[in-house]
Amino acid sequence: MARIGFDNQKYIEMQSAHIRDRIAQFGGKLYLEFGGKLFDDYHASRVLPGFEPDSKIRMLQTLRDDVEVLLVINASDIEKNKVRGDLGIPYEDDVLRLIDSFRGLGLYVGGVVVTQYDGQSAADAFLKRLTALGIPNYRHYPIAGYPHNVDFIVSDEGFGKNDYVETTRPLVVVTAPGPGSGKMATCLSQLYHDHKRGIQAGYAKFETFPIWNLPLKHPVNLAYEAATADLNDVNMIDPFHLEAYGVTTVNYNRDVEIFPVLRTTFEMILGTCPYKSPTDMGVNMAGNCIIDDAACCDASRREILRRYYTAQKDKLQGRADEELVYKLELLMKQAGVTPDSFPAVAAALRREKETGAPAGAMELPDGTVVTGKTSDLLGASAAVLLNALKYLGGISPSLDLISAQVLEPICRLKTECLGGTNPRLHSDEVLIALCISAVTNPIAARAQAQLSKLQGCDAHFTVVLSEVDETLYRRLGMHVSCEPKYERKRLYFK
Repeated sequence: MARIGFDNQKYIEMQSAHIRDRIAQFGGKLYLEFGGKLFDDYHASRVLPGFEPDSKIRMLQTLRDDVEVLLVINASDIEKNKVRGDLGIPYEDDVLRLIDSFRGLGLYVGGVVVTQYDGQSAADAFLKRLTALGIPNYRHYPIAGYPHNVDFIVSDEGFGKNDYVETTRPLVVVTAPGPGSGKMATCLSQLYHDHKRGIQAGYAKFETFPIWNLPLKHPVNLAYEAATADLNDVNMIDPFHLEAYGVTTVNYNRDVEIFPVLRTTFEMILGTCPYKSPTDMGVNMAGNCIIDDAACCDASRREILRRYYTAQKDKLQGRADEELVYKLELLMKQAGVTPDSFPAVAAALRREKETGAPAGAMELPDGTVVTGKTSDLLGASAAVLLNALKYLGGISPSLDLISAQVLEPICRLKTECLGGTNPRLHSDEVLIALCISAVTNPIAARAQAQLSKLQGCDAHFTVVLSEVDETLYRRLGMHVSCEPKYERKRLYFK
C-alpha cells in the first residue's frame, strides 16, 4: 500500500486556527488571497500523500459562519474565452460552477469582481448575465503604472475608481478560476476603500506551494516548480525574511519581486506595513503536517517525472517548446529523478521491446507491476486495465473476462457501421463490455468490483494515448504518462 506522508486532519485543524489568529491580528477583518485550487487540488494530493483534494474547502467549512467569498475574473480572460485546462470550460463558466459549489457547501458568496474592465463587450455580456442571475457584480479598472506607481495607485484616481464591495464577514476569501485574475489587486483595493471608511482590515495570502518551511531543493518544492514551469515561476530564498529574522525560508520569485511595492502600498494605506517579508504574508501550515518525509519525497519525484513526460507530449503536439522540456530535465536532475527509477516506465518499455507492439504498465498498490500490449481486439490501455483488474481480483491471467464473441461485434460496429478506422476497443468501451459480462459472469463481476482499488496507481504507456483512454484513466483516479511518440504516423488523433 502507498505510504501516507501527510496528516490531513491535523492540517485542517492547524490551518483554520492559524487563520483565526491572523483575523484577530487585524482587529477582526481579513482579506485572504487564495492562490491555487480551493476544490480538487490533485497536485497537492499527489505530492503530499494523505492530503485530500478537498482539504482546503473542508478547512474553510470549519470557519463557515465567518467566511465570505469574492470571486475575481479578469475581463481580458473573458474576452479571450480563456479555458481551464483541467476542466475544459471557459473561466466565466467556471465562476458560476464555483459559486454553485460554494453555496452547496453552505459558504456565502458576496459577489464577483471583474478586474481590468475597460468596456470589453464579452465582459459586459458576462456582467449582464450575472445581474440576471441575481449575483452581485463589481468592476475594477486598469490603473496606469500598476503595480509600481504607488502614489497614483493609492489615490482616488487609482483604487478609488474601483467599485467597492461592502463585505459583512470577518474572513473575506478572494479566489479566482485561474492565475492572473487580479486577486491581490482586489484585496488591496478593498483595503484602500475600507481604510477611507474607517474600517480596520488586513491582508494575508494562502499559497500551498512552495512550502515555506521546507528546503529550497526539497522534492515537494521542486515538484511545484515542475507544475509551474510554463509560467516561469522559480522558487527562491526569501531575502527579506532572512534579513529581518536570520531565518531561511522559501518563497517564489513573483512574491519576492513585488514585495517592496506591496510594503509601500501598505504603508500608504495603513500607515505601516504589518509584514517584514513575503513569507510573513502567508498563512500556509502544510509543511507542519508532513509526517513521513520520505513518502512525500518519493511522491514528488514521481510527479516531476509525470510533468516531464507531459511536456514531452505537449512538445510533440506543438503545445510546448524545447525550453520547457529543458527546465523539467534540470528539475529531474536536481531531484535525482530518472525514468528508470519508476517500475511502470521500465516495465512498459521492456514489454514493447519483447513484443514489438505498443505496450503499457501499471504499478498496483502492493508494488506489483502488470503490463499489457496492443492486440487485434484491444488497445494497450484496455489490456493493461483488464490485467490489473484480474490481479486485484485474484483471477488467473489466462482467463478471458470478456469473450471474443462479445468483443468482435463491438470492433465490427466501430469500423463497419460507425466509420472508424481503429477496430480496437478503448478502455471505456472495454469497461462497458465488462459490466455487461458481469451480469451473467461472476468472475467478470469480481473484476469489476476492483475498480476502486486503481485510484492513485501509476500507469505508463509507450505511445501517446487517445484522449478517450487518458480521460478514462484519470476519472478512475490514476496517474498517467506516456512516451512522446504515436502508434501510427498521422496528423490527427482523437
